[in-house]
Amino acid sequence: MKKKALFIDRDGTIIIEPPITEQVNSLDEMTFLPGVIRNLYFIAKNLDFELVMVTNQDGLGTENYPQEVFDSVQNKMLEILEGEGITFSAIHIDKSYPQDNLPTRKPGTGMLTGYMDGSYDLENSYVIGDRLTDVKLAQNLGSKSILITSEFGNSDATFEAENWDQIAEFLFAGERKATVSRKTKETDINISINLDGNGKANISTGLGFFDHMLEQIAKHGGIDLDINVKGDLHVDEHHTIEDTAIALGEALYMALGNKRGIERYGYSLPMDDCLCSAVLDFGGRAWLVWNADFKREKIGEMPTEMFLHFFKSLSDAAKMNLNIKAEGDNEHHKIEGIFKALARALKMAIKRDIYKYELPSTKGML
Repeated sequence: MKKKALFIDRDGTIIIEPPITEQVNSLDEMTFLPGVIRNLYFIAKNLDFELVMVTNQDGLGTENYPQEVFDSVQNKMLEILEGEGITFSAIHIDKSYPQDNLPTRKPGTGMLTGYMDGSYDLENSYVIGDRLTDVKLAQNLGSKSILITSEFGNSDATFEAENWDQIAEFLFAGERKATVSRKTKETDINISINLDGNGKANISTGLGFFDHMLEQIAKHGGIDLDINVKGDLHVDEHHTIEDTAIALGEALYMALGNKRGIERYGYSLPMDDCLCSAVLDFGGRAWLVWNADFKREKIGEMPTEMFLHFFKSLSDAAKMNLNIKAEGDNEHHKIEGIFKALARALKMAIKRDIYKYELPSTKGML
């Protein structure tokens, strides 16, 4: 079996990169990224990747940054990591300046030619770093990439993470994404969902208020959600709303996968004059309890009679027990509060803990 590797950058990925020099040049400057030691140990213990350090280090041996200072930082960092059970099979350091443009400098692969002889499964190996050059290195190697960033969607990385908790979860348990296409004579629906997203939404159903409500699920649930619907609105809104709920429920069910490590349950919130609760259980048994009345016929273009229908179809398709209650006078606030409560309940219920990667059930199945 071919070996797999994690090619890990140093400054900005393992230890914090100083903002001015952009490289660690003294022991006083050496601080580990939050969670990196705990998660690197988890990865080393539970996964079959070799850990390989790959780093550019400008100006080694100069008067300002002598070699012995760099060596003391490097040795102390490795000593701490080894004491925690984290060892690197190899360490590759390029000491050239950017203007030298040498093939050994990232994103060039010159430092890593030994891994390109066919003995490594590069397609399932990763480069982990904090710069776009790390993503480019992965592309040049034919590997996948993980970028540590706070500006999501601005790279071609395989996976973007804010921290090492997310990196370890991704490598250990995988992504929770799903795409559902549902086409009938009445509607044509395409939905993509990422349960471990950042609340990004791209919603188009032809019903403005419905779009706004679905955006609440993404934003307040921390879920990336793309929904594109073409429905027979010239007839009425019924098919568009019902079929969107069915497809969204199916996407949720698919993205949850084996449900290991999830919290499973979730809860509620107030909105101005309204108290709304959405209590759910991803236990595999569909059920809806609905306790919300509306006096208006429509809110925006959305008939209020369809609210119950939406949540019934959603809970059926997602195979979840959903209990909804809303009190208050403002009809807009009431339904928006319900959607936001659902979003927060989803966020809580889908939260995953790889350190307790068990099925949340005494039955042994969900």
